[in-house]
Amino acid sequence: MSAVTQSRLLPRAGLALLAVMGSAALFGAAQSQTDRTHPVGKPLQDAGSFAAIGDASRRSAALFSEAGKVLQHPRCLNCHPPTRRPTQGETLRTHMPPIFAGGGEGAGAGVPGMPCATCHRTSNTPTLSAGVTSVPGAEHWSLAPISMAWQGKSLKEICEQIKDPARNGGRSLAQIRTHLAEDHLVGWAWHPGEGREPAPGTQAGFGGLIEAWIATGAHCPAN
Repeated sequence: MSAVTQSRLLPRAGLALLAVMGSAALFGAAQSQTDRTHPVGKPLQDAGSFAAIGDASRRSAALFSEAGKVLQHPRCLNCHPPTRRPTQGETLRTHMPPIFAGGGEGAGAGVPGMPCATCHRTSNTPTLSAGVTSVPGAEHWSLAPISMAWQGKSLKEICEQIKDPARNGGRSLAQIRTHLAEDHLVGWAWHPGEGREPAPGTQAGFGGLIEAWIATGAHCPAN
């Protein structure tokens, strides 16, 4: 990157870039090569691949298991922690700098003086660091509500949680499909910026699996 480009990038990134570069200097050496460089995401079977399963409940569970490759991928798990602190990277390591979700009207978006938007802008931001090559970003960047935390849970537990309006933000199954298939923040998982593996498949393919899962009775895997 040229000196001119660097001089233009630093003022725009402001605190976000400085914070990430500081973290990279402290923790970049511990970051594995796997975390730093990733090819395209892993494949995801489409809904039609399960048509040969004659029993609807078994087909439904199989569809959700395939969708679970996305739900249990680090791009999703990092923002669905059981604590009110995000994790990061492929190994769900502690977020640096230390961040807390906060409460009140902006719950999940950080605390006063250190909101998520301090570093996470409305789109991915390249950095000048070899340790952290980009800062992830999307509009309304925030942690999932605690009721939607599923790090450490089995696929069966996640499935039951997603179906439960008391734990899914009061959504119907149709609204769950819309959220997972169309929401821009969910969609970030397939466009996570340099240095991160995208979620498997595509958001459209993932949405197709969820739609087929619902159509076959929204049954959950056995474990």
